[in-house]
Amino acid sequence: MDGKALGLKIREEVKIKAAAIKAKGITPCLAVVLVGEDPASLSYVTSKEKALEEAGMESRDIRLPESTSENELLSIIKELNNDNKVHGILVQSPVPKHINEENVIEAVAPEKDVDCFHPVSVGNMILEKGGFLPCTPHGVLKLLREYNIQVAGAHVVIVGRSNIVGKPLANLLIRKEYNATVTLCHTGTKDLIKHTLQADILIAAAGRPAFIKPDMIKNGAIVIDVGINRVEDASAKKGYRVCGDVDPCAADRASFFTPVPGGVGPMTIAMLLQNVIESAQRSLSK
Repeated sequence: MDGKALGLKIREEVKIKAAAIKAKGITPCLAVVLVGEDPASLSYVTSKEKALEEAGMESRDIRLPESTSENELLSIIKELNNDNKVHGILVQSPVPKHINEENVIEAVAPEKDVDCFHPVSVGNMILEKGGFLPCTPHGVLKLLREYNIQVAGAHVVIVGRSNIVGKPLANLLIRKEYNATVTLCHTGTKDLIKHTLQADILIAAAGRPAFIKPDMIKNGAIVIDVGINRVEDASAKKGYRVCGDVDPCAADRASFFTPVPGGVGPMTIAMLLQNVIESAQRSLSK
């Protein structure tokens, strides 16, 4: 399943929508806030900023030192909430340990919460009250639809219960429009392989390199690998390589398989851009 190709297709659609909004005098804008110099975070932020620029959107780049206090960060978020030219706010995670991440998440106005992390955003998603959908789970759903995967009636097994992927994805898949039967597994699950072997669609989001082995996958299953893990590799140019949560050898057992990189990752950025566009479109009607 080629997430890179589908992601580029969605980004082209976003570019057209952005041009239409700009013609009405509004430039879709995402404020990207990065505290500190975590290498992985810096890489992710740079990718997002490049994607925004290519889509004809504005990236409000806010880089803050590691020493930034929680109050200083919350003050900046408040200013962005009140800035009508900003349509989305993204505070790159993780923040330094002296800052309470929950306070940061709750400081972002729900109408600008393009990550869908705020409790109000999450509640709206679960209750189907509208609003943004979380980027990575939404990207997974787009991939399944693009490849005409039969989700209704399928047994979906998700390995991982994070607030970013596992929990929201389970809630989206049980909506009537998808009608999947979902099993959510985690570190407390006994006999994990018994559950994964029952999966028509197996989604790995555990954050553990090559955790899902070939013998854990039913022949012909659809395998979605959400994991993006950096593994030290002296032979690699950057000193590390990126791999997923699924052993690459497992692809032989699957009918469809998302590679890492090039699978779910590009979809996450594409859906982020789409959320910013949705926010900008709403501002036109105000």
